[in-house]
Amino acid sequence: MGSLKRFYNYIDGSWTGSETYRMVDDPATGQPYAEIADASISDADAAMAAARRCVDSGALTSVRPAQRVSWLLAIAREIKALTEEAALVLSRENGKSLDIARGEFEESARYFEYYAGMADKIEGTSIPLGNGYVDFTSYEPMGVSVQIVPWNFPPSICARSLAPALAAGNAVVVKSPEVSPLAMTFLMTACERAGLPRGAVNLLCGEGAVVGAHLVEHTETNQIVFTGSVATGQRILRAAAERATPCVMELGGKSAAIVHADANLDQVIASVEAGIFFNAGQVCSAMSRLLVHRSRMEEVCQRVTELTESLSIGAGTTNPGLTPLVSQAQLTQVEGMCRRAIVEGATCITGGERVSGTSGYFMQPTVFTDVAVDSEIFQQEVFGPVLVINAFDSEDEAVALANGTAFGLVAGVFDQHLDRALRTARRLRGGQVFINEWFAGGVETPFGGVGLSGFGREKGQQGLYGYVQTKNIAIRIAGE
Repeated sequence: MGSLKRFYNYIDGSWTGSETYRMVDDPATGQPYAEIADASISDADAAMAAARRCVDSGALTSVRPAQRVSWLLAIAREIKALTEEAALVLSRENGKSLDIARGEFEESARYFEYYAGMADKIEGTSIPLGNGYVDFTSYEPMGVSVQIVPWNFPPSICARSLAPALAAGNAVVVKSPEVSPLAMTFLMTACERAGLPRGAVNLLCGEGAVVGAHLVEHTETNQIVFTGSVATGQRILRAAAERATPCVMELGGKSAAIVHADANLDQVIASVEAGIFFNAGQVCSAMSRLLVHRSRMEEVCQRVTELTESLSIGAGTTNPGLTPLVSQAQLTQVEGMCRRAIVEGATCITGGERVSGTSGYFMQPTVFTDVAVDSEIFQQEVFGPVLVINAFDSEDEAVALANGTAFGLVAGVFDQHLDRALRTARRLRGGQVFINEWFAGGVETPFGGVGLSGFGREKGQQGLYGYVQTKNIAIRIAGE
């Protein structure tokens, strides 16, 4: 235990230890990998005080916006310089493949580059009120933004919110996920090396129910940004209601792809591989349901099974087709949902249980058919490499099935007839719809959900405006 590498919290421009340290496992082996300082309530208060001092000093807002552009571009450069070292840590602590981990830091850098391009273009408008008046709007930062980051893509999702928040002039306190907090520290190193003012960014690893809850309820919190489970999001919203704290919420999904009769199945199968087996299915916007026109059902099931059974399984550092789940608890949850689905009558055509003979947290890639539309496996998020395939006979039925959950994050349509594809896309309930490629889009495209998938938008130009508030100033000109 004494030989484990230690990581620290970042508070008010300094790396700080703690009386206790939290162990972080390697999901590929189930063995301890490293440890990180366990933040306390007093640490949270110190971070919030530092963020408030930064806001009140005007260190981020009294400078010309071009200075924030320079800071964000410098952060992006520093992230790129740290990528190789950071990606290995992310792969070991989280289980994801080394290539995906590298891509996550490359995407993190891209967020800072993208929002650097907007930091000096947050412009208000002039509103005509007739002679005798001057009226205009300005966009002002929220103040102190508390951001609670999930464990599936910690650096990328952190950067997704941190970059626009800083571009707009907010100070930020980030609460990292307990199960996978290490790689996020490299983002703070990048911010430190870029010369951000003290208190502009702060990072805490602590128990969500203790430190996270304290930050959410803190009197200095001006905004809450959360990505994670519905249950946790609902608890945060209840607490936020006490002080009417604005929130951006991304709460996961149960997203469906519709495969029309004339779909290109090569596109479908490529998207299945990316949509449900990427990162072992631990993706909020995963393609967890595949709705197939009955005329193509047999062929799709056969090709999906062939794909699934061809995937190599192993530690992320070997870049396999399927990596472990992040924790023992996650493995138990995913396997339990699969077992219940079988008991309820679903047909498991491949997989359905954990990989035997390993101490790591590996789940077999799994495909179900003959699934009741009111069943748990059809309605609830699994967050693992588990795909449900259902047949449909008409476009109306396909849309009803796709929209038939409480979620509405993303959706997909596969069809070579773009008129029908667009018509279907417009009818689907979700914040983003992919046509002929799952995960089409990028940093530039707005992302967020409806229903139990949450509200507010991240990414793209629209994402920036979640981190500002509009002020109107109306002037009566004397003598007019």
